[in-house]
Amino acid sequence: MPLRKLASGFLSFREDTYLPKRELFQALAQKQAPKIMMVACSDSRVDPAILTNSDPGDIFMVRNVANLVPPFAQDDAKHGTSAALEFAVNSLEVQHIIVCGHAGCGGIKALMTADPAIADARSFIHNWMNIADEARRRTLLMHRHHQLPEQLRALELEAIKTSLANLLTFPWVLLRVQEGKLRIHGWYFDIADGSMHMYVPDEDRFRPLTLELVAQLQDL
Repeated sequence: MPLRKLASGFLSFREDTYLPKRELFQALAQKQAPKIMMVACSDSRVDPAILTNSDPGDIFMVRNVANLVPPFAQDDAKHGTSAALEFAVNSLEVQHIIVCGHAGCGGIKALMTADPAIADARSFIHNWMNIADEARRRTLLMHRHHQLPEQLRALELEAIKTSLANLLTFPWVLLRVQEGKLRIHGWYFDIADGSMHMYVPDEDRFRPLTLELVAQLQDL
């Protein structure tokens, strides 16, 4: 039973992780001070905390459909991802923001294939995935002679780049980047082969993530 598995998992976590690290969790109960914010996909197969072997308190996490960052907008709409960004940057003063995409993203596939599930302009998913519509147009132009699997992978990467560009439309993100207090990164995880790739802006391409590459990109 799915719920029983979760309950059993929590009890194991309490015995094997919480109790041995009681002091860490008691300190975290007072405040959080993560240095990294991550915008990742809601996909059940991709848990960034597990992928990076992170401890509680390491990552301020936002997960949404297709790991998208919307452009800056000040209106009366409810902006969950933008609110999280505002808190992470202005209150927590994180030093890094990582947009982490992945292979086999259902939201990206729905966008590329014009899935009827997101065809209704009144649907939440339609409006949300529209953030990446320009990335879809670029992908169809640049990869028009490729098959669908190659187009999907290309769009997954282009959507990450779109979100990175959208991050800089937030004035307080841009300011801290210009001051050298904040760095933004694009990561891409391939579930099938277990590889992680990192976007290199100067080369406009994704390269396999290594410690040397992180150092090369001037990690704080």
